[in-house]
Amino acid sequence: MCLDLKLIRYGLIMKKSPSRPLPNALNPLVSAPALLNQVRRAFEKIPDPRRYGQQFSLTDVLMSGLAVFCLKYPSLLKFDEQRNEARIRANLKALYGVQQAPCDTQMRSVLDRVDPLELRAPFIQINQQLYDQGILEDFRYLGCFLISVDGTGEFSSSNIHCPQCCTRQHRNGEISYYHQLLGAVIVHPDQKQVIPLFPEAITHQDGETKNDCEANASKRLLKAIREAFPNWPLRVVEDSLSANGPHINLLKELNIGYIISVKPSGQDSLFAEIKNRILKGQYEEFEVLGNDKILRGYRWMNEVPLNKSHPDLLVNFLDYWEIREGKESNFSWIVDIKLTKNNIEFVMKGGRSRWHIENQVFNTLKNQDYEFEHNYGHGEQHLITVFAMLMMLAFLIDQVQEYGCAFFQAARQRFHSRTSLWIKIKGLFTEFFIDTWESLWRAIIYGHYGGFLQPNTS
Repeated sequence: MCLDLKLIRYGLIMKKSPSRPLPNALNPLVSAPALLNQVRRAFEKIPDPRRYGQQFSLTDVLMSGLAVFCLKYPSLLKFDEQRNEARIRANLKALYGVQQAPCDTQMRSVLDRVDPLELRAPFIQINQQLYDQGILEDFRYLGCFLISVDGTGEFSSSNIHCPQCCTRQHRNGEISYYHQLLGAVIVHPDQKQVIPLFPEAITHQDGETKNDCEANASKRLLKAIREAFPNWPLRVVEDSLSANGPHINLLKELNIGYIISVKPSGQDSLFAEIKNRILKGQYEEFEVLGNDKILRGYRWMNEVPLNKSHPDLLVNFLDYWEIREGKESNFSWIVDIKLTKNNIEFVMKGGRSRWHIENQVFNTLKNQDYEFEHNYGHGEQHLITVFAMLMMLAFLIDQVQEYGCAFFQAARQRFHSRTSLWIKIKGLFTEFFIDTWESLWRAIIYGHYGGFLQPNTS
């Protein structure tokens, strides 16, 4: 029996699937090997890859960390338990380009000292290439790319902490320590996928005595996004905390449009002016009963002063309500777009797409095996933020493939949920030698031959 047949019989490699028509990736740029190669090249450009004196290259450590999140390992310990098995070593090398994977302690030690800003490069390069090749065009909306920006909790503890932690003083005198993350993703009302940009950590800033906050992190993030993508047409969709003069002036300075939620409880002056104009009849209104039997209503007015503190800062106001099965919902926004009867529905849908970052990003990361809230390691410097960056990078790779890679899409259709697909991928990764990503996708799409369990009695 030849070596290959022996390996197949004993379950050590996957037998090639029968000759059948194979799906072709819509564009090679959205395939797993292309995306991972881009990431690896970006990691290789980080200066002095062995600056920390470790036996592993920094690129291998970073790619190993990325593999943990791409393969949805629940902990570094589980990865460490398997990393030296022959199949895992071979597959890490073949699929992720990892020459030697570090143990969990070594990984934490190295990644703790990596500046998170250095990990923005793969996000920028992947997104810029998608833009240059026209792959992002289906995400263009109202002439721009809608960027949903929002924060989420990442870590909280009353005992574990580091110099980067923010602190919270409780009434009973106890102190809790926490990290938060500000995410930014390209959204579209009609797209199931989102395209993540690099996130910004909400952590204690050097030289500051007060906690970092979402507003300050937003300033840093938006400036960095505009610097990374100077020619992109951008419009942010944000919550009511951003409906203030300094923030809107910053957006104008950065040439970024906006659709920002507003509420009467937070923007008293604005809504007082809205009420005054309504009483004077200085507004436009439109109602429609849709085919879905939902009654929708729009009320809008242009060039309204934001508030008393910024009377010269004029915004356009849209109020939207709907009655669905006897229940009424209401939403309001300020926008930089001049509102007309022809565009109010599009603006409304753009504003409501802000929830994509909560529903399709944070909920996915927390509940679909990315283990966002799991403590993979806190570290003493940047470890928790570096892990969050690698996790978001793995999410970017998954989302791009789900949007544009026919191999991934065909594999995804075989399973009821993403988590089932993740289980299948990791199962094959840990049990078989896999020479290429195409072999992996073919085995998932068309099925594969299992091997016989053969104990090692030598």
